[in-house]
Amino acid sequence: MADRGNQRTVFAARPIVQIAGQDQPDLTDGLLSLLVSETNQGLYQCEARIGNWGEKKGSIGFLYFDRSLLDFGKPWKVLIGSGPTKAPIFDGRITCLEAEFPRDRAPQITVLAEDRFQDLRMTRRTRSFGQVKDAQVITQIANEHGLTPSVNVSGPAYTVLAQVNQSDLAFLRERARSIDAELWVDGTTLYAESRSRRNGGSVTMDYPGTLREFSVSADLAHQRTSLSVSGWDVDGKEAIGHEARDSILGSELQGGSSGASILQSTLGSRKDAVVHTVPLSRDEAQATAEAYFKRFARRFIVGRGVAEPDARLRVGSYVELRELGPLFSGKYYVSAVQHVFDGLRGLRTEFVAERPGLGR
Repeated sequence: MADRGNQRTVFAARPIVQIAGQDQPDLTDGLLSLLVSETNQGLYQCEARIGNWGEKKGSIGFLYFDRSLLDFGKPWKVLIGSGPTKAPIFDGRITCLEAEFPRDRAPQITVLAEDRFQDLRMTRRTRSFGQVKDAQVITQIANEHGLTPSVNVSGPAYTVLAQVNQSDLAFLRERARSIDAELWVDGTTLYAESRSRRNGGSVTMDYPGTLREFSVSADLAHQRTSLSVSGWDVDGKEAIGHEARDSILGSELQGGSSGASILQSTLGSRKDAVVHTVPLSRDEAQATAEAYFKRFARRFIVGRGVAEPDARLRVGSYVELRELGPLFSGKYYVSAVQHVFDGLRGLRTEFVAERPGLGR
């Protein structure tokens, strides 16, 4: 039972398995462990370990080696909760079957599944795109894989973009990082949005309560007071550059103190430069400098928590954490989630959350 604000919510303690949209009570009952993982790099993964020995068609033996139920490419879905709280935590396709034959336990089978980013992960190319923006490239690659693009990003125009011996997924991740955007798949829709535009909902948790455990650090080790990028404007035939500072964080600080400002006031100026990229326009230099600075700045405060199982905790959502004291209470952005089930600790949701501002 979880307490969401003032509302007590009852949920099933065991995840629910579906194949091709149909509940599979035998798989649900036979589930030994489950790990569903999602990060802000895209690619949602599921690993489910299931008992593989019992009665079938009047005899005792292996349950799932005939591929009639568990087979490659089949739609695989996992849900948690019950009644109005029942919601999916994974939706993908089976890509691997593993068999285990322990010495002291019955045989087991492990199902590994991935979302539709698996298509992009396994497609490697070398090619170029001319006179394009990142939104156009993302849209084209989504269409090539039969996915519906939902792209809401801004960025510079490029004379040429090169994909050199990269998978489509690695290339899109690279493009997304360069413009402060994130990628994810929901069903057959490929989404690309900047963090400021992504609306993954919000969850409030109290400690102790729905937030079972939490550890958090404010670390200056990788903070910088400014970050610069330099390049060459081919058309204008002149050197270009841009320096990003914490002023670009805006409302993300939520009234807190940035790592850059604390670094400046306590240890002094610490400037850095991105040298492994050469922008060819002022817009590209600005976009690159700001994207890199934000990436470092947002990792100033990083927390790792264990919560009551909650399907609303997804990458891209926000968690409002209360009763953690003035420095660390407040809103965090969820950057990684694991829904975990085993026989020892039951069902739980583990997450990583971050923010750029320290409370006052």
